[in-house]
Amino acid sequence: MWDSTRELSILAWALMLSAAALLAWGGIAWAVRQPVFALRHVIVDGSLVRTNPAHLETVIREELKGTFFTLNLAEARASLQRLPWVKSVALRRQWPDRLEVTVTEHVPLARWNDAALVDTEGEEFSADFDGELPQFTGPDGAAGDVAEHFREFSADLAPCALAIAELRLSPRGGWRIRTAGSPALAIELGRNEAGERLSRFAAYQARTVGALARAGTPVDYVDLRYRNGFAVHAPEAGKPSRNMG
Repeated sequence: MWDSTRELSILAWALMLSAAALLAWGGIAWAVRQPVFALRHVIVDGSLVRTNPAHLETVIREELKGTFFTLNLAEARASLQRLPWVKSVALRRQWPDRLEVTVTEHVPLARWNDAALVDTEGEEFSADFDGELPQFTGPDGAAGDVAEHFREFSADLAPCALAIAELRLSPRGGWRIRTAGSPALAIELGRNEAGERLSRFAAYQARTVGALARAGTPVDYVDLRYRNGFAVHAPEAGKPSRNMG
């Protein structure tokens, strides 16, 4: 091969092209990291209710490293999604020095166990919230299932003007409701056909539990785990009436 002028020429050209490609690549890699390509403008978009835009921008500037060309969008997105109330983030670069950040927030639905919240899509998240929310209790990983049943059970109870203050799923799969207001009503649903049982109760509530309450005998507990009816507990039942005269 070393005696062939043609082959030597081909080898020389190949080496020259490789060297030129390496130099070009190195030049590009150096250029895209220069301050002239820094992201100077961060535009935060989205209907932010609980996320402070100024705080969000501060985190962006402190945590997101790189220029217009070198910013790792996947890492940037993951950093921002660790912020409280941030559900999802979309990032878009706009030439020459602008980064658009679109934030979707969690919308709280209920409290979950002792230290978390559940959003309206059944996703568990951690954030501080001082407002009133229903309480969900259940096994780890069951937040989505409890949220789905909450919507179903709430619709069943709506004709009775009863709202759910607490929904509990036991480790064995049994459901229990505590209604809002005073006096609160505990409703034991059991494991099987919980929705059907609650719908049946709602159909008869006005003529049973509601009638007792209107007569001065409020019910504080209902057990629906019966095939053809339900049992109630009325704490005032059987007590002698007071003479107010």
